Amino acid sequence: MALACMSCGAYAQTEQGQRRRPFHFDATHPDVHDPVMAKGEDGRYYIFSTGMGVGVMSSKDMKEWRPEKPVLQPIPAWATDTVRGYRGHTWAPDISYQKGLWRLYYSCSTFGKNGSAIGVAVNKTLDPNSPDYGWKDEGMVIASHRHQDNYNAIDPNLIVDKKGQPYLTFGSFWDGIQLVKLSKKDFKTPQGAPVTIARRVGRKLTLAELNDATKFEIEGNDTIEAGENAIEAPFIFRHGKYYYLFVSFDYCCRGERSTYKTVYGRSKDVRGPYVDKEGRKMEHGGGTYLYGPDATYFGLGHCAAYDFDGQSYFVSHAYEKEQNGRAKLFIRPLRFDDEGWIIP
Repeated sequence: MALACMSCGAYAQTEQGQRRRPFHFDATHPDVHDPVMAKGEDGRYYIFSTGMGVGVMSSKDMKEWRPEKPVLQPIPAWATDTVRGYRGHTWAPDISYQKGLWRLYYSCSTFGKNGSAIGVAVNKTLDPNSPDYGWKDEGMVIASHRHQDNYNAIDPNLIVDKKGQPYLTFGSFWDGIQLVKLSKKDFKTPQGAPVTIARRVGRKLTLAELNDATKFEIEGNDTIEAGENAIEAPFIFRHGKYYYLFVSFDYCCRGERSTYKTVYGRSKDVRGPYVDKEGRKMEHGGGTYLYGPDATYFGLGHCAAYDFDGQSYFVSHAYEKEQNGRAKLFIRPLRFDDEGWIIP
């Protein structure tokens, strides 16, 4: 929520090869990467996604979409000053309505490195025709630094617990998925250090191990350095008495070679531990398979989940085989069995 390397890691968010293709907006089957969704005051559904300044599109029925203006105009100076190489192509946003404001968290990073930062912008309404419409950037929430931190500050998702306490989950590769408590006052200031709540590998990876990770050259002029912990794109969805943690395993962003898989676990406490259907803790490598490669898709991941009008929905992108691996919007109803586990 991550851009893939050849064999070492993925870091949510764009497909280098596909970015070079001529773009034509497909209203009924749109290309999208890392989608999140909200229902606006005007009754339309809004999707925010990876793109220059954060991509936006809207629909009245989740079937036919139209493009909207990007969120970040202009690109915040703090982001280009903080993240070396970031030039506005903004990854993996998250959208939610809290305390009278729409809050959009977004990722600033560069391919395959954990010199990254998460920012937040706010708006009173999602309706671009409203006189109250206008995004205001509120700056940085949290950053990660190369060779200093064992996490990557991308793929943010805000979750507010039953007591009104906000938390931000985020992460890609390195030592996995992080959770940090935020200030109730501003929904922005971290309260303490991030804690790892999910990994692909079954043990904690030290900073020394991560710094010694094998480096791979990409297209002759870029380098990735994230190690083997192929997990990213967290999203926590509160439903009934459980918090459900969705994450993506394996590799995104490689078109026909994408192997993304969505897995999940659950907990009665937002802080975890999150446990899969077999009783395995996600911080030790657990995760119940939900969606992934099949007859239609090369891979499927970077998901979100919502309740709209009494129905739960699963939203993600999927690398479609008939489209030569292009990342397409994937929306399905989300159903639960009598024990609260998700029915694929």
